[in-house]
Amino acid sequence: MTTITLPALPYAYDALEPHISKETLEYHHDKHHQTYVTNLNNLIKGTELEGQELEDIIKASAGDSSKAGIFNNAAQVWNHTFYWNSIAPNGGGKPTGALAAKIDEAFGSYEKFAEEFTTAATTQFGSGWAWLVADEINGKLSITKTSNADTPLAHGQVAVLTIDVWEHAYYIDYRNARPKYISTFLESLVNWDYANAKLAGQPAGVEK
Repeated sequence: MTTITLPALPYAYDALEPHISKETLEYHHDKHHQTYVTNLNNLIKGTELEGQELEDIIKASAGDSSKAGIFNNAAQVWNHTFYWNSIAPNGGGKPTGALAAKIDEAFGSYEKFAEEFTTAATTQFGSGWAWLVADEINGKLSITKTSNADTPLAHGQVAVLTIDVWEHAYYIDYRNARPKYISTFLESLVNWDYANAKLAGQPAGVEK
């Protein structure tokens, strides 16, 4: 039977410094992410969702008001795991591989993509996420943003890249300067290798 567990970070707690501090990762991963895992396991215990894979739990609970608590915690477990893999030591800069061409095709240039992604992340009111996603049918890239725990997985989209804009993701290091956190994400943290793997449908850094 599948038990939802907290995945380890794919790098050391201090590996993203000076851009994201060890203190931020300890609180964000060990406290916030762990709380979603704990809450989810408690909520699904004894239900038909107990033992199911995380993605199946998200899809089964999306849009069902009676399962809102399950969806919120399950989606946050998935979103956070995706975020940890979307950033990496020595990341950032322009995209590489197949994704570079797809971004040029969809947005005209990397610079235009970065502008639109920054706008989405900056204008997400309150807590939430900004995403680069691919359409499940035609693979076309677009940028979207989701509030609170919402996730592209619930909307028929393939997540390629995300930035967490909940305050706990950046407040220790950037205080209320969300735009500085976003620019640092693009310049120094984006894991384009992971984004390329997700675009290609590979299970790199599987979200569990």
